[in-house]
Amino acid sequence: MTSVQSSNQPIETLVRARKLTVQDAGQVILEEIDFQIHDGEIVTIVGPNGSGKTTLLKALVGARRPQSGDLQHRNDLRVGYMPQNLAIDRSMPLTADGFMKLAGSYSRKDRRAALAQAEISDLAQSQLADLSGGELQRVLLARALLRQPNLLVLDEPTQGLDQPGEAAFYNLIERVRRETGTAVLMVSHDLHVVMSTSDRVICLNGHVCCEGAPDFVSESPEYRALFGHGTGGALALYRHDHDHHHHHGAHDHDNNSAGERT
Repeated sequence: MTSVQSSNQPIETLVRARKLTVQDAGQVILEEIDFQIHDGEIVTIVGPNGSGKTTLLKALVGARRPQSGDLQHRNDLRVGYMPQNLAIDRSMPLTADGFMKLAGSYSRKDRRAALAQAEISDLAQSQLADLSGGELQRVLLARALLRQPNLLVLDEPTQGLDQPGEAAFYNLIERVRRETGTAVLMVSHDLHVVMSTSDRVICLNGHVCCEGAPDFVSESPEYRALFGHGTGGALALYRHDHDHHHHHGAHDHDNNSAGERT
């Protein structure tokens, strides 16, 4: 039996899961996951494809019901969720601000504040069809920030960006965390960037293989078994040791990636 409840206790933990198990068509996707996230920390979940990373995010925000386990969240929890894929017909005549309006009855002031947090105030009246991949990612981030969340959940937020674009986006996330105090929980394949950004890393492969500070996790046998020794740049923001050229734009860099992927 799954128990999902809020906690009125004055604790710092925003979300806590104990022995969370999720199945799909009888197949175990996640098994007895113990997890918690505290106020203001950046936690990144890494793992191979099919390891259950997106499923865990969905379970933690209530979008996927576990088969068993205990899930608690603090009663003042406000989640801003940026999904991995959001079906948007970019050929629609819709501005960034118009898209923000679809998120609910937020005031113009609130929408503008969220766009400013995502550093795209100047794109409010731009058509979605005219935005680059990185600019669209920032619009999605602004949408997640509308709720003034104390937990920001990001699923593969830098897909399609090259390494400078990834670095710029993660720097933005760090700034948002610093200025708002929100906790950040994200899934990423960008090991070379993630390790420098996170307070804590959780290595997932259907179960929690290892977790801890980035330098501890990167040296653990479980992490090495999954990702090998080819992540020498993991603790650097990014390295210029790839055979591609970086193209710098006003807001972002996207679709030029030859960086390491896992």
